[in-house]
Order: sequence, then structure tokens, then C-alpha cells
Amino acid sequence: MEKALPAIPAKRYFTIGEVSDLCGVKPYVLRYWEQEFTQLKPMKRRGNRRYYQHHEVLLIRRIRELLYEQGFTISGARNRLTELVHARGAAPAEEPHDEPEDIDASSFGPDAIEDAAPLPDVPATELTLDQVRSELLSIRSLLSL
Repeated sequence: MEKALPAIPAKRYFTIGEVSDLCGVKPYVLRYWEQEFTQLKPMKRRGNRRYYQHHEVLLIRRIRELLYEQGFTISGARNRLTELVHARGAAPAEEPHDEPEDIDASSFGPDAIEDAAPLPDVPATELTLDQVRSELLSIRSLLSL
């Protein structure tokens, strides 16, 4: 019997260990999936530390479901995700993050991350420009602390 995955906390960024616990897969599997699924692009900071966002945790859970519960192959799961994106009428998110590499990850301390507003329950492709602008401004204010 499959045990239920824990609820995703209202945080802005998650480490690979946290995502591993939330999604029920080992960290090395997450790193492998990054190579296989172009939609999965966590931000990387100094020292190649990965920081996953809420929508990426949801994507990982979907990949896990396709592979482990529905029996898809990696290639089949990749194709299925592409079909789902096209069915929603959105372009696949294949472009990497344009994040500066010289920002110290310590600026994302537990206090800064915990105090951040939770992400809306809307897929990233459906955010309005005002929501994106607001999100970017809040990130900029976190970085300037």
C-alpha cells in the first residue's frame, strides 16, 4: 500500500533534501530527473546548491506519479508531460533561470524564506504580469536584506 505524501509547506524555496522528503524520492533521483525532464530547472546558487520552487515540487510529484504509480518509462513520462502542457495551451518551460551565480545562498536564510508570502495555487504559466512583477519585487527585497 502506497503511503500518502506529506503536505507541501507554504515556503518559497526548498532544498533538495526537503524536496526528497516531500516527494518520496532520493536526492540522486532528483538530480537525474533534472537531466531527463527539461521542465525541471531548480535555481542553483553558490556551490551548486539547488533551490526548488513550489511549482517544481508539484512537477516532481507528477513525474513520480507517472513513473512509479502509472508505470510510464522516462521517455513516456516526458512525452505525457509535454502533452499535458500543450493541452493547457501553454508553451513548455524549457528556458533556464537567468539567476546571477554570485549571490550568496545565505541571503535565503530560514527567516527570510519562512517570512515570505506563500505562492498562489496557480501554475506558473497562468500568472499575470502584475503577479510576476510583484513576485520579482518581493524577491529583490529579500536579496537586498
